[in-house]
Amino acid sequence: MTNLLPKQAGLEVTGVIYRYTAVKDASDDMLVHVQNENALGSGYIFRSTDDWSGLPGNTINKSIPVANIPYEYWGAGSIEVEGKGSVENSRVIYNYQFDPCFDPQSSPACPGYIQDITIAGFEYEDPLENPFIKAELEKEAPKKDEDQEEKDRKREADQKKKERLEVALGAVNSALFTAQAVAQEAQLLAMNVHMINYQTSMPGGKYEETVEYKDKQLPENPRGLRVGLAQQLLHEEMVQAQYTLQTEK
Repeated sequence: MTNLLPKQAGLEVTGVIYRYTAVKDASDDMLVHVQNENALGSGYIFRSTDDWSGLPGNTINKSIPVANIPYEYWGAGSIEVEGKGSVENSRVIYNYQFDPCFDPQSSPACPGYIQDITIAGFEYEDPLENPFIKAELEKEAPKKDEDQEEKDRKREADQKKKERLEVALGAVNSALFTAQAVAQEAQLLAMNVHMINYQTSMPGGKYEETVEYKDKQLPENPRGLRVGLAQQLLHEEMVQAQYTLQTEK
């Protein structure tokens, strides 16, 4: 069996399946025993007997469940023939599984699980109650508080520096904007004021006319006269309206 089943703690055999062919005369008596010795005791841990007496030879297949017998109990296996005849083409298969609760402490759901284990000769002690550990933890706590206070002071100082820098930059920007505005105003004023002196001299003497125009009578244009008259009347009305508006004011 050591060559058939894996060597694993918690392994259990749950069934045996076997097959063989019985070779015999129908008139002969014959018993066939498929069996495994008890490795931890005497006798057999498993034994199934087939009675072929008065039967002709044939092939048999059987599946026999067993009650989850641990691997350690299964000793050497064999097929024993009692009477006249023989067995050929035999095969035995073992079904097995692993017991998850082989070690009761592997899961709280296992029967026999112990919540608190006390090792013989040793007394359990909560490490947080150890005076040396408590003393070190008490030393560490003030140190952490001091470190946090130092970080807070540094953060506050950095914030104040940032605020002062923002105020200073605001003042500088304001001054720059004011200076720029003054410069632009001066430029605009210079553009509006033009100090120009008109001075020139003309040479004396007489300028003779070099172009001659011949007299020519142009025909009257009645349409032009009407347009000119209309424009003159409109101009006079506009002047009169402007004069009346100024008088009322």
